[in-house]
Amino acid sequence: MPVYMWKGKDKKNKNRKGEMEAPNEEAVRADLLRRKITPSKIKIKPKDIFANVSFLQPKVTNDDVILFCRQFSTMIDAGLPIIQCLDILHTQMENKTFKRILKEIKGNVESGQTFAEALRKYPKQFDDLFVNMVAAGEAGGILDEILRRLSSYMEKAAKLKSRIKGGMIYPLVTIVIAVIVVAIIMIFVIPVFEEMFQGMGGALPAPTQIVIKMSRFTKGNIHFIIIALILGAFAFRRSYKTEKGRAFMDEFLLKLPVFGPLVRKAAVAKFTRTMGTMLASGVAILDALDIVAKTAGNKTIEAAVYETRSAIAEGRTMSEPLLESGVFPAMVCQMISVGESTGALDAMLGKIADFYDEEVDQAVENLTTMMEPAMLVFLGVIIGGLVVSMYLPIFKMASVVAG
Repeated sequence: MPVYMWKGKDKKNKNRKGEMEAPNEEAVRADLLRRKITPSKIKIKPKDIFANVSFLQPKVTNDDVILFCRQFSTMIDAGLPIIQCLDILHTQMENKTFKRILKEIKGNVESGQTFAEALRKYPKQFDDLFVNMVAAGEAGGILDEILRRLSSYMEKAAKLKSRIKGGMIYPLVTIVIAVIVVAIIMIFVIPVFEEMFQGMGGALPAPTQIVIKMSRFTKGNIHFIIIALILGAFAFRRSYKTEKGRAFMDEFLLKLPVFGPLVRKAAVAKFTRTMGTMLASGVAILDALDIVAKTAGNKTIEAAVYETRSAIAEGRTMSEPLLESGVFPAMVCQMISVGESTGALDAMLGKIADFYDEEVDQAVENLTTMMEPAMLVFLGVIIGGLVVSMYLPIFKMASVVAG
């Protein structure tokens, strides 16, 4: 149905305007009069010529989905039917992409599909975790509670991701700045010194000769260096997309001396948070493990979770295969064992996740504290070394003149 734009005045003579989906102009006019609004202008909303160009449309953000969950949960809790909730949320949604998706979901639900089935058609916005929890909520009649848990889970997961990114940004930015500064010195500054030294005569100090040769190589092959860097980045990206390449890099990350423990703690926090949320929502443990493995974000963690799933299917507990994998800390496995024996595994997983969230916070803070002086020393050694090597001939000449 077409969308109509309208303007008018309400019973208090205040100007009102809005949009309405209707079969024709008469239906819009009738609906406005029923709402005691006197329309002054009604016209069909012009179509967006870029509506079918996906990369020009706004993306559905994590915050959009969290707000959707909270509002949907409140309306379900108030007793509104799902279709009416979707209609209200679709009407007030500002994100055009999400607005279109909600309209299509509403149509699918009206045609007889369950809410979970309608969501499953949009995996980019609603992943397997989201869909399976909604399905469990519909089956158990606790959809409002499930949506609240989902919004809480997504908020905590987003905070964890933000902390990890925050810890990585400083060293990466510092390294990039160092590379740019060194490249400028090599290409533009050192050649000036080289021309000046040519008229001095005599042999230059060894460090100065090394730097000059490096400058000549960099300046003469800068195009090849840039091409090699681009090709290297492309090859790395292609390799990372393969199963073997991704598995190698993920395992390598976990073994790094500084970043490895941080990555491991973040992975444990994500695993326990996701698993605990799904079990508390009524999702079967084997289904939950399958979904958690797919959303782990690390092939080493994924393999360990799948091995655990196979072991549970054979009648074993969760804690034993997790400990045998060597990926999860012994303390985590012991706490999971306690949760299994007391029948409160979901609550125990939530406590582990809270603990490791704090551990990640502390690890990021320690990493930042440690990296600041390390990066300063790194910059000082690299750039200072280049500068000193260029001034060595001047110092040598000054000492000869003074002698």
